[in-house]
Amino acid sequence: MKPFFITTAIDYTNAPPHIGHAYEKVLADVIARWHRERGRPVFFLTGVDQHGQKVQQSAEKAGMTPAEFAKDVTAKFKALWKKLGVDYDGWAETTDPRHIAAVQAVLQQLHDQGDVYKARHSGYYSVRQEQFLTDKERNDQGEFGPEWGEVVFIEEENWYFRLSKYRPWLAEHIASHPDFVFPSFRGSELANAVAKEAGDLCISRPKSRLGWGIELPFDRDFVTYVWFDALMNYVTFAGYRAAANAGLPDFERIWPCDAHVIGKDILVPAHGIYWPIMLKAAGFEVMPKLLVHGWWNLGGAKVSKSAGNVVDPDALADRYGCDALRYYLMRDIATGQDADFNEQRLRARYNADLANDLGNLVNRTVSMARRYRDGVLAGAPADKSEDAVALEALGSEAARRFDAAMDGYQVHSALEAVWELVAAANGFVESSAPWKLAKDPSQAARLDEVLCVLVEAARLAAALAHPVMPSSADRILAQLGFSGNLAPVWGAVADGHRVGEPTPVFPRLEDDQAV
Repeated sequence: MKPFFITTAIDYTNAPPHIGHAYEKVLADVIARWHRERGRPVFFLTGVDQHGQKVQQSAEKAGMTPAEFAKDVTAKFKALWKKLGVDYDGWAETTDPRHIAAVQAVLQQLHDQGDVYKARHSGYYSVRQEQFLTDKERNDQGEFGPEWGEVVFIEEENWYFRLSKYRPWLAEHIASHPDFVFPSFRGSELANAVAKEAGDLCISRPKSRLGWGIELPFDRDFVTYVWFDALMNYVTFAGYRAAANAGLPDFERIWPCDAHVIGKDILVPAHGIYWPIMLKAAGFEVMPKLLVHGWWNLGGAKVSKSAGNVVDPDALADRYGCDALRYYLMRDIATGQDADFNEQRLRARYNADLANDLGNLVNRTVSMARRYRDGVLAGAPADKSEDAVALEALGSEAARRFDAAMDGYQVHSALEAVWELVAAANGFVESSAPWKLAKDPSQAARLDEVLCVLVEAARLAAALAHPVMPSSADRILAQLGFSGNLAPVWGAVADGHRVGEPTPVFPRLEDDQAV
C-alpha cells in the first residue's frame, strides 16, 4: 500500500515559532495520525528553511554566523514539535548536504535544457519577502504596502527560470484537476493568479549581496534564491535524487504528495505557481495536492512577528497542557478559513468540552463501574433496551461522520461528531440514573447494561479523539481498561471486562488557575 505522504511548509529560521506554525504542524499531525490509526502507512515530512537573506541579516544582528543562528532557531522548532506531540517521520533542514546535492542537480538539469538564462534586471526588491516587486504589488496609493517590509531599488545581473514557458501548462492542470487545491475556492484564487502571472522568476542572488545559500553549480558567483532551494525540500527529503545509502525514503514508493499543508499567504506565488512549475520542468508528470489553511488572527489581524502580536504556543502548552491546546486549535477553526485566537475561549473550551463533558463522563463511568460492580462488567445483553440501542446507533453514526469529516480535512466537524456522542452519553447517565438502579436488586441486569453502554460510549469517544489528543486519550483508554484499543466501532466490552482506577484527566480550571 502506498503511504499517505503529507508535508507541511517548512518554517523559516529567521524567527522562533508562533501559534500559526503550531496550528499547521498539529493539523498535519492529526491527519497523519488518523491515517495511521485506520491502517494506512504514512510518511509525514516537515522541517526548516535555513538559507536566505533574512537569516543572514538576523544572524548579523545577533552577532552570530548564519549557520549558528539557524541551528539555534531550529532547536526551538524541534523542541516545540516534541512538546506538542507532532510525530513526523522525516525532518528537513535545507543545509543538509543531501538536499544541497539534489538541488544543484536539478539546477544543472534546468540549465542544460535551456530553462534558465542570465540577464540584467533593475527594480524594487522586498527584503522581507526576498523577491523583486512589480507594479502589480503596489497598493491603491501606488506604494508598496507594509506587508513587503523594507523595499530597496536594486540593479544587478542574475539567473532567471523560464516560468512563463510553463504557465499555460499550470493553467490547464488547475482546470483539469479540481482536487489540486483544497478548499476549492483557493483553487479558483490560484487560477486567477496564474492568469495574471507574467515574466520569469529570478532564481539567484549574487554572492556579493548574499553568501548564505546554495551555490549555483554552473556559476560559482551566485547562490540560488531561497524559494527555489526551500521548495525543492518536499521532494529531496522524500528521497528524490538521493543516493541508495542516503537514509531517505524510496521516492517512487511514496510520491505523489497526498496533502501539502500550507498557509493561504504562501499559496501564491510560491507553492501554487513556482513549485509545481519547477517540478514540471524537472520532469515530474504527477503533481502534489495542496491543502491550504487560513490564519489564526488576533483582533482581526494575522498573528506574526512582523505585526508584533505573536502568541507563544510553547507558553500555552505549559499553561493548559499539550492536548488542550491541540484540541482548541483543531476545534475552533474550519480548515481553509480564518479564526480569531482567544485565550479565554481556550479556557472555556477546556472547562466545558474537556473537563465537564468528556472528563466528567469518563470519571463517573469508571467510578460507578468500580462502586457498583467492583470494576468488572457484564457484556451487552441479548435484548437491549431502547435507549441503549439508540445510543449505540448514535455512536456508530458519530464514527462514520468522524471518518468522513477527517477524509475531507474538516477536523472541527469530526470533533463535533465526537462531542455529540459525549453529550448523548452524559444525557444517558441522567436518564438511566444508575445510582437509583444500584439500590434496587431487581434492576441488576439494567444496571449492567447501563454501565456497559457508558464504557462503550466513553471508549469510542476517546478512540475517535485520539489523533487530536493522543496523550489524554491514551490515559482515558487505560482507565476504561482498553489501552491501545483505537477501533472506531461500537462493541468492545466483553463479559468480564475490567476497568481501571478513575483519575481526572482534565481537572477543571479555576479563574486564576492553569493546568
